[in-house]
Amino acid sequence: MTHNAIDVKRREFLGTSALAVSAITLGLPAMTLSPPATAADYRNNPFTLVYGDAITANVPGAVNIHPVTYQLNGLDIVANVYTPANFDPSKKYPAVVVAHPNGGVKEQTAGLYAQRLAEQGYIAIAADAAYQGGSGGLPRSVDTPTNRIEDIHGMADFITSYAGVDAGRLGLLGICGGGGYSLAAATTDKRFRAVATLSMFNSGRVRRNGYVDSQLASVQQRLQQASDARARQRAGGKILYSGDADMTDAQIAALPFDLYRQGYEYYWRTHAHPGSTFRYTTSSLLDLMRWDATDQISLIEQPLLMMAGSKADSLYMTEEAFAKASGAKDKELFKIEGATHIETYWVPKYVETAVAKLTPFYAKNL
Repeated sequence: MTHNAIDVKRREFLGTSALAVSAITLGLPAMTLSPPATAADYRNNPFTLVYGDAITANVPGAVNIHPVTYQLNGLDIVANVYTPANFDPSKKYPAVVVAHPNGGVKEQTAGLYAQRLAEQGYIAIAADAAYQGGSGGLPRSVDTPTNRIEDIHGMADFITSYAGVDAGRLGLLGICGGGGYSLAAATTDKRFRAVATLSMFNSGRVRRNGYVDSQLASVQQRLQQASDARARQRAGGKILYSGDADMTDAQIAALPFDLYRQGYEYYWRTHAHPGSTFRYTTSSLLDLMRWDATDQISLIEQPLLMMAGSKADSLYMTEEAFAKASGAKDKELFKIEGATHIETYWVPKYVETAVAKLTPFYAKNL
């Protein structure tokens, strides 16, 4: 399948279509697309991994990848478990659960960070969210906080019983939307001894208020649309979806926010994967718009590391959550100098900076 075929198959974009406002609408100048990233082609990788330097074969003595399937609330969940070099299942290793971004899959940035953590001696797991990617669940692309948080608990259930894992040394890393859901999971799940986020995205706040709070005037209108979509769905009608946007490169270049502009490049050009989509059922907004990643965040008492790019236009969400995490015994906000939101997903120097921060954080607290 070509990348053009992927575009035709999905034609979906980050967030709701309403969020994909043009620069003209906001009176901002058009911007050009940044140079393409270097990544692996999922068609040329036996594990369909799309990130740079991805594992292509399991080699004795090296970091290896193990595709697994397990049950969560009656659904099949597909995941990849990464084990360290010279892994010995009779020994005990610390482990890290990695939660993927909204619309992402385990083969993209979540897999990249899981592999990097395995290189540092951790067993790491990255799973596709229920109703998304390769995991089970109908209708497809349901995207609710309850499900995403349960996904994280489910990864903890599975990995803590995996051969070689020391269940008492379990860490959590959430990326983008997975970061917001990781914060929520960690408020009550104390199996996680250390919690980290990267480019945290507060899905509830953005779905409710718009990105950078740009849609406050239309909250009630969008709630009505979500309510109507649920009613139609329950009556057996067509399932309605949000997140579709059939956009040309010129339209993408005109988007005012780095997150959306670079996100399109990442998900539909340079790191495309057929399982990855930002399409979600419109009825999901009933749950999303009443939720917030900072709800009860003061219950997090575990060590907390929150990382974000210094140039990310999403930085405000990390800063707000960090300030509200008043119960964390040891917390740090770390800005990755020069990075935007999406660049923390794949740009080697920014990934290495993040991993260099994560490694001593987990070493100290696990």
